Amino acid sequence: MAKSASKPSAAPVEEVILIIMVIFCLVGVAVTDFSPQDAFMYWMAMIFVFGLAAMLAGWHNARRHYDPDGEGNEVKELFKVQSLHWLGSLVTVVCLFSFVEAGHMSQEATGLMVLLILALTTYLDGIRIGWRFCLTGMYLATAAVAANFLENFMPWLFALAVVIIGITVYREKRKSL
Repeated sequence: MAKSASKPSAAPVEEVILIIMVIFCLVGVAVTDFSPQDAFMYWMAMIFVFGLAAMLAGWHNARRHYDPDGEGNEVKELFKVQSLHWLGSLVTVVCLFSFVEAGHMSQEATGLMVLLILALTTYLDGIRIGWRFCLTGMYLATAAVAANFLENFMPWLFALAVVIIGITVYREKRKSL
Protein backbone atom coordinates (compact mmCIF):
# COMPACT_ATOMS: atom_id res chain seq x y z
CA MET A 1 0.00 0.00 0.00
CA ALA A 2 1.37 3.38 -0.91
CA LYS A 3 2.17 5.82 1.84
CA SER A 4 -0.29 8.38 0.46
CA ALA A 5 -3.17 5.88 0.77
CA SER A 6 -2.68 5.40 4.50
CA LYS A 7 -4.96 7.05 7.03
CA PRO A 8 -4.00 10.63 7.87
CA SER A 9 -2.49 11.22 11.27
CA ALA A 10 -4.62 12.65 14.05
CA ALA A 11 -1.54 14.39 15.38
CA PRO A 12 -2.17 17.91 14.01
CA VAL A 13 -5.69 18.08 15.48
CA GLU A 14 -4.63 16.52 18.77
CA GLU A 15 -1.47 18.64 19.03
CA VAL A 16 -3.46 21.83 18.56
CA ILE A 17 -5.99 20.69 21.17
CA LEU A 18 -3.17 19.77 23.58
CA ILE A 19 -1.49 23.15 23.16
CA ILE A 20 -4.76 25.02 23.68
CA MET A 21 -5.61 22.95 26.76
CA VAL A 22 -2.18 23.50 28.30
CA ILE A 23 -2.52 27.25 27.70
CA PHE A 24 -5.97 27.21 29.34
CA CYS A 25 -4.39 25.31 32.25
CA LEU A 26 -1.75 27.99 32.72
CA VAL A 27 -4.35 30.75 32.59
CA GLY A 28 -6.53 28.87 35.06
CA VAL A 29 -3.71 28.29 37.50
CA ALA A 30 -2.89 31.99 37.33
CA VAL A 31 -6.54 32.84 37.98
CA THR A 32 -6.60 30.38 40.90
CA ASP A 33 -3.45 31.95 42.35
CA PHE A 34 -4.42 35.61 41.93
CA SER A 35 -8.21 35.52 42.27
CA PRO A 36 -9.47 32.42 44.10
CA GLN A 37 -13.05 33.70 44.01
CA ASP A 38 -12.97 33.63 40.19
CA ALA A 39 -11.18 30.27 39.96
CA PHE A 40 -14.26 28.17 40.58
CA MET A 41 -16.15 29.71 37.67
CA TYR A 42 -13.10 29.52 35.40
CA TRP A 43 -12.56 25.82 36.07
CA MET A 44 -16.28 25.13 35.74
CA ALA A 45 -16.17 26.73 32.29
CA MET A 46 -13.13 24.61 31.49
CA ILE A 47 -15.20 21.46 32.13
CA PHE A 48 -17.24 22.48 29.07
CA VAL A 49 -14.20 23.55 27.03
CA PHE A 50 -12.19 20.41 27.78
CA GLY A 51 -15.24 18.21 27.32
CA LEU A 52 -15.88 19.70 23.88
CA ALA A 53 -12.19 19.39 22.99
CA ALA A 54 -12.20 15.74 24.07
CA MET A 55 -15.35 15.05 22.08
CA LEU A 56 -13.85 16.74 19.03
CA ALA A 57 -10.68 14.63 19.30
CA GLY A 58 -12.71 11.49 20.01
CA TRP A 59 -14.98 12.15 17.04
CA HIS A 60 -11.98 12.80 14.81
CA ASN A 61 -10.27 9.56 15.90
CA ALA A 62 -13.43 7.48 15.67
CA ARG A 63 -14.17 8.75 12.16
CA ARG A 64 -10.62 7.85 11.07
CA HIS A 65 -10.35 4.47 12.77
CA TYR A 66 -13.83 3.02 13.18
CA ASP A 67 -16.12 4.75 10.74
CA PRO A 68 -14.41 5.25 7.38
CA ASP A 69 -17.69 4.48 5.57
CA GLY A 70 -19.66 7.10 7.49
CA GLU A 71 -22.25 4.83 9.16
CA GLY A 72 -21.57 6.46 12.51
CA ASN A 73 -22.49 3.75 15.05
CA GLU A 74 -19.13 3.75 16.83
CA VAL A 75 -18.97 7.53 16.68
CA LYS A 76 -22.44 7.82 18.22
CA GLU A 77 -21.54 5.39 21.00
CA LEU A 78 -18.30 7.24 21.77
CA PHE A 79 -20.16 10.55 21.83
CA LYS A 80 -22.74 9.10 24.24
CA VAL A 81 -20.07 7.69 26.56
CA GLN A 82 -18.02 10.89 26.51
CA SER A 83 -21.11 13.03 27.12
CA LEU A 84 -21.97 10.98 30.20
CA HIS A 85 -18.34 11.05 31.34
CA TRP A 86 -18.12 14.85 31.19
CA LEU A 87 -21.65 15.29 32.56
CA GLY A 88 -20.55 13.32 35.63
CA SER A 89 -17.73 15.79 36.17
CA LEU A 90 -20.07 18.73 35.77
CA VAL A 91 -22.48 17.29 38.34
CA THR A 92 -19.58 16.76 40.75
CA VAL A 93 -18.50 20.37 40.30
CA VAL A 94 -22.04 21.60 40.93
CA CYS A 95 -22.02 19.53 44.15
CA LEU A 96 -18.79 21.26 45.17
CA PHE A 97 -20.45 24.59 44.56
CA SER A 98 -23.18 23.60 47.02
CA PHE A 99 -20.44 22.98 49.62
CA VAL A 100 -19.14 26.51 49.06
CA GLU A 101 -22.64 27.96 49.32
CA ALA A 102 -23.20 26.07 52.59
CA GLY A 103 -19.90 27.39 53.97
CA HIS A 104 -18.22 23.98 54.16
CA MET A 105 -15.44 24.81 51.69
CA SER A 106 -13.57 27.95 50.75
CA GLN A 107 -13.62 29.20 47.18
CA GLU A 108 -9.86 28.74 46.94
CA ALA A 109 -10.06 25.10 48.02
CA THR A 110 -12.98 24.55 45.68
CA GLY A 111 -11.01 25.95 42.75
CA LEU A 112 -8.25 23.41 43.42
CA MET A 113 -10.81 20.60 43.80
CA VAL A 114 -12.42 21.50 40.48
CA LEU A 115 -8.94 21.50 38.94
CA LEU A 116 -8.37 17.98 40.29
CA ILE A 117 -11.76 16.81 39.00
CA LEU A 118 -10.88 18.24 35.60
CA ALA A 119 -7.47 16.52 35.77
CA LEU A 120 -9.03 13.14 36.52
CA THR A 121 -11.77 13.52 33.92
CA THR A 122 -9.29 14.55 31.24
CA TYR A 123 -6.91 11.72 32.14
CA LEU A 124 -9.65 9.08 32.10
CA ASP A 125 -11.01 10.32 28.78
CA GLY A 126 -7.46 10.14 27.47
CA ILE A 127 -7.45 6.40 28.10
CA ARG A 128 -10.31 6.20 25.63
CA ILE A 129 -9.26 8.76 23.01
CA GLY A 130 -5.51 9.31 23.14
CA TRP A 131 -2.38 9.71 25.21
CA ARG A 132 -2.30 13.51 24.80
CA PHE A 133 -5.37 13.82 26.99
CA CYS A 134 -3.77 11.54 29.59
CA LEU A 135 -0.73 13.80 29.52
CA THR A 136 -2.91 16.90 29.87
CA GLY A 137 -4.69 15.33 32.83
CA MET A 138 -1.36 14.62 34.51
CA TYR A 139 -0.31 18.22 33.83
CA LEU A 140 -3.51 19.51 35.45
CA ALA A 141 -2.96 17.32 38.52
CA THR A 142 0.64 18.54 38.75
CA ALA A 143 -0.62 22.12 38.53
CA ALA A 144 -3.06 21.54 41.41
CA VAL A 145 -0.37 20.02 43.61
CA ALA A 146 2.12 22.76 42.70
CA ALA A 147 -0.44 25.46 43.46
CA ASN A 148 -1.02 23.86 46.84
CA PHE A 149 2.61 23.39 47.90
CA LEU A 150 4.78 25.93 46.08
CA GLU A 151 4.73 29.68 46.63
CA ASN A 152 6.12 30.66 43.22
CA PHE A 153 4.94 27.80 41.00
CA MET A 154 4.00 29.58 37.76
CA PRO A 155 7.51 29.58 36.23
CA TRP A 156 7.78 25.83 36.91
CA LEU A 157 4.39 25.13 35.35
CA PHE A 158 5.23 27.28 32.35
CA ALA A 159 8.52 25.41 31.87
CA LEU A 160 6.72 22.08 32.20
CA ALA A 161 4.14 23.23 29.62
CA VAL A 162 6.91 24.10 27.17
CA VAL A 163 8.55 20.70 27.73
CA ILE A 164 5.25 18.82 27.24
CA ILE A 165 4.42 20.70 24.05
CA GLY A 166 7.99 20.32 22.77
CA ILE A 167 8.05 16.57 23.41
CA THR A 168 4.72 15.97 21.69
CA VAL A 169 5.67 18.04 18.65
CA TYR A 170 9.09 16.36 18.45
CA ARG A 171 7.56 12.91 18.84
CA GLU A 172 5.08 13.51 16.02
CA LYS A 173 7.72 15.02 13.72
CA ARG A 174 9.96 12.05 14.33
CA LYS A 175 7.11 9.59 13.77
CA SER A 176 6.26 11.19 10.42
CA LEU A 177 9.82 10.75 9.08
